[in-house]
Amino acid sequence: MDPAAVSPTAASIGLRQLLMVLGDSLVEVQAAPAGLDVEIRGVSLLDPEDPPTAQPGELVLVIGARGRAAFPALRAAGRDGAAAVVVKLDGPGQAAALTETAAEAGVALLSLRSEARWEQVNALARAALDDAPPGDPGHGAGEGDLFALAQTTAILTSGIVSIEDAANRMLAYSRTTDSDEADDLRRRSILGWQGPEGYLAKLREWGVFQHLHSSDEVIGIDSHPELGIRRRLAVAIRSGDRQLGTIWVQEGSIPLSERSRQALLGAARVAALHLVRRRRELSDDVTLTRTLLAGLLEGSTGPQPLATHLGFDATRPAAVLGFSYGATEAYETPEGVAAPELTHTEVTNLVSVHIAARHRSALVTQVDSRIYVLLPQLPRGIDTDTLRGWTQEITDAARRHLGLPLRGSVGCLVPGLRDVPESRREADRILDAMVSVGVTVAVAALPDIQAEVLVSEMLTLLSAHPEIRDPRLTALVSHDSRHQGRLAETLLTYLNSLGDIRAAAAQLHVHPNTLRYRLRRTEELTGLDLSRPDQRLLAMLQLRLPPTS
Repeated sequence: MDPAAVSPTAASIGLRQLLMVLGDSLVEVQAAPAGLDVEIRGVSLLDPEDPPTAQPGELVLVIGARGRAAFPALRAAGRDGAAAVVVKLDGPGQAAALTETAAEAGVALLSLRSEARWEQVNALARAALDDAPPGDPGHGAGEGDLFALAQTTAILTSGIVSIEDAANRMLAYSRTTDSDEADDLRRRSILGWQGPEGYLAKLREWGVFQHLHSSDEVIGIDSHPELGIRRRLAVAIRSGDRQLGTIWVQEGSIPLSERSRQALLGAARVAALHLVRRRRELSDDVTLTRTLLAGLLEGSTGPQPLATHLGFDATRPAAVLGFSYGATEAYETPEGVAAPELTHTEVTNLVSVHIAARHRSALVTQVDSRIYVLLPQLPRGIDTDTLRGWTQEITDAARRHLGLPLRGSVGCLVPGLRDVPESRREADRILDAMVSVGVTVAVAALPDIQAEVLVSEMLTLLSAHPEIRDPRLTALVSHDSRHQGRLAETLLTYLNSLGDIRAAAAQLHVHPNTLRYRLRRTEELTGLDLSRPDQRLLAMLQLRLPPTS
């Protein structure tokens, strides 16, 4: 075994996540005696001339040994605690014998497709490890993972996505559920690691590469059934004047979505950041940008460091958009009830792709459970309606493509970066109110729900300061809790109905006389005088507090 071939990364990735990265176009699971959640911490190449050894947690690529010749490598991998072994098979008979040996050794066995190349699976596995957060095998697809971006772009376009570098070598691709959807060009590109020369020559002949080299615009390529090529869209990934690569979207069994070109444009701008980071040219700058952005949003750092670092005009208008979602919230979709379990990475990718298509300078970051978009150097004539429209596009896309009830808030437009913390605070106030008082709209600016925001903040004040609550109302809630009563609920419904007995009774599904009795009983127990406006006002507020307050 070549010691230099072992990945030096301290990160790790679960076997299940690695299989999602590699895809069934490259490998197939033959055995997984310890399950698919085993942790992979490195990659090594084992040549037939090397002694069969491995390191704990390694993915061992057994090059040049097929059939029974791979048995020693399998046994050694099990003995040394390797996570998985990859081999090539000559026939089905080999699979059964190798699977049995892998099960006995207690190590996972993957078979590499006969057409695939070893350097391809080696590079993809190392890239997945490089993108994985250190010590976090459950993620595998980190913030900078091109595979996650490819999958997000596929969802937004309803197509099949490939991301290539400037030399047309495959860097990442989306997963497909139906192999028939992928045309011959895509299959051969994935299996051969690079676009087949015959197809590349056709693309050069049609002027596709010339367009990509000189333009930021999305280009369409018609289907050519005689060549095994379906309809495609393509866009260059650029950093300044330099082309870093290309994103290709192939049409599958359903037409590409109406907004595919816009989504592809945004994806290219996000991909540029990933490719720059992969080249390690500006990795320190990326970290610095995140630090300065977080400091500006929180108000702990002034605007000048970020403006200088990125070349922004700090005196032009800016705004902050906020997004939040409940990871386990159930809701109605056209297909029925769904309860999505999505990672922040998936949502951040969707937000990043959409907003990058609308505003080139947009910056996206996560703070705790929320996602924020800073929109610097906005046009001076822009208005809140435009920003609300951008935000609505993102929440609509999240519901349509990810099945996610994303909430969006539009912070106030501010004259420059110095006032960005004010816009972020307003975005937070709106999101807080959406949760606490049950606002039904998905997107809002402050003028849309100003009353709800103020009520939410008054409830927060009451929650934090028990001394300003009416103890009689506190006692009423406690009485209901002890006796399984509904007096507090009845009182609040009556007050919300503006004292209309019949309307309140209908809402509670009781007779009006029952409601009158409950109100008298409430006054007797607490000493409240519901004829007094101030007591009614305080009751309306305090009874809206959560039961645990």
